[in-house]
Amino acid sequence: MKTIQAYRFALDLSPGQERAILAHAGAARVAHNWALARVKAVMDQRAAERTYGVPDEQLTPSVSWSLPALRKAWNAAKVEVAPWWAECSKEAFNTGLDALARALKNWSDSRTGKRAGRPVGFPRFKSRRRTTPSVRFTTGTIRVAPDRMHVVLPRLARLKLHESARKLARRLEAGTARIMSATVRRDGRRWHVCFTVDVECADRVPAEPMSVVGVDVGVAHLAVLSTGELVPNPRHLAGAQRRLRAFGRVLSRRTGPDRCTGRRPSNRWQRAANRLGRAHARVANLRRDGLHKLTTRLAVEHGTVVVEDLNVTGMLRNRRLARHIADAGFNELRRQLAYKTGWNGGRLIVADRWYPSSKTCSGCGTVKTKLALSERTYTCTTCGLTLDRDLNAARNLAAFATETTAGSGPVAGRGADRKTRPGGQVATKRQPGIASAGQTGTVPPQGRTTDHVLTRAH
Repeated sequence: MKTIQAYRFALDLSPGQERAILAHAGAARVAHNWALARVKAVMDQRAAERTYGVPDEQLTPSVSWSLPALRKAWNAAKVEVAPWWAECSKEAFNTGLDALARALKNWSDSRTGKRAGRPVGFPRFKSRRRTTPSVRFTTGTIRVAPDRMHVVLPRLARLKLHESARKLARRLEAGTARIMSATVRRDGRRWHVCFTVDVECADRVPAEPMSVVGVDVGVAHLAVLSTGELVPNPRHLAGAQRRLRAFGRVLSRRTGPDRCTGRRPSNRWQRAANRLGRAHARVANLRRDGLHKLTTRLAVEHGTVVVEDLNVTGMLRNRRLARHIADAGFNELRRQLAYKTGWNGGRLIVADRWYPSSKTCSGCGTVKTKLALSERTYTCTTCGLTLDRDLNAARNLAAFATETTAGSGPVAGRGADRKTRPGGQVATKRQPGIASAGQTGTVPPQGRTTDHVLTRAH
C-alpha cells in the first residue's frame, strides 16, 4: 500500500541560518503580494469598465490564475520588482505564487458552488509581522544527512535537527520512501521542517477486524466509547490559562509595535511575546499529542470506528462553551481517524449531523422529542433504561454501523435530514428472536428498530 505521510522535526538553527530562512519566507510573501496586486488591479479595472457600459469583448484582458501563468509573469517582472531575487531559491517565490493560485481557485470554486463548506473569501495581502514565516522546497537537493541529525535543503545547505530523523532515514535507506517536498515553518517561536513523503508500507489489519466502536466526543469527557471506556478531557488550555493571562499582562505593559507611527517593538516586548508564544505552543503540542495517542489506539484496535458529523462551527457560537469546545479539538480527532483507519485497514463511518444518537434509547429504540443539554443521564420512559447520556449515544453510534455498506475508508452514514419531529416515535412492543437478514442491529437511523413496531406518540 502506498500513501502520503508527513515527518516533522524540530530544528536547531544558528542566527545566520534563521536570517536566511526568514529571507526566503519574505521572498515568498513579496511574490504573493505582487501577484495578488496584479490580479486585483485587472479585476477592478474590468469591473469599472462594466459600469461604463463597455462591451465584454472590449474589456481589459483577464489574467490567468494558474500557477504556471503566475510563475511566467513573475519571471518576466522579477528583475524590476525584486532586484535581489538571485539571493533566494526559486522555490521561495514559487511558494508564494502557489499559495495564491490555490487561494484564488478556492475562492472561485466557492462562488460557483463547486466547493463545499463555508464561503471562502477573496485572498488578502500577507503582512510582514502577522504572517507565519514558511517556505516550501519541491526540487533540488532534499535529503537527510548520514548522521541523521542534519537535513540538507536547497540554498539553505545543512541544517541541524533537534531530534534524530532515524525513522525517516530507515525508510529512505530501505527504498520504501521518497521525499516529495520539505516545508520549513516557524511554529510557536520554534522552527520545524516537515517532509511530505511517499511511503510504501505493508497492508495492515486491526487487532480486532470485526470490532465496532462508537465514539461520542464531548467536553465533560473527551470521548466516551461504546465499550464503556471514558477518556478524560485533559483541558490543556484551561490548565495553562493562569500562566497565559500572566504572560499577557506582562506583554501589555511593554512597548509594542505601532503601525500608525511606525514604531518598532522594544526588546523586552519581543522577549515577552516569545514567552507567550512558547506557552501557547506548549498547549497545542500537548493537545496534539493526546489526540494522536487516542486516535492511533482506536484505529489499531478496532476494525470499524463510528463518529458523528458535528457542527463545530455552530457549537463555537455558544459563548459559554466555545473555549472548552475549541480546547477539546473535535474536528482534529475526526480528521486523524479518517486517515489512520485507512492506514490500518479499518474504516471510519460518519453518522449524519441530524442523527439522534443522544435522543434515541440504545435498548428499545425510543426517540425523545427533546433532550436538554443539562440532562446528563438518559432515562427511557418506555423500557426504563437509565444510563449516562454520552454512553447511550456511543452505543447508538456503534449500532449505526450495521446500516452502512461494507468497505474501507471514510463512509458518510445516512441520518435524519432535519431535527427530530414533534411527538417522536415510541416502541409499543418488543418481539424476541433474531432479526431478518439485512436488518441486523438494534438502532438504525431516524429511530427505526428492527425487532419492534413503532407508532406515533400522541
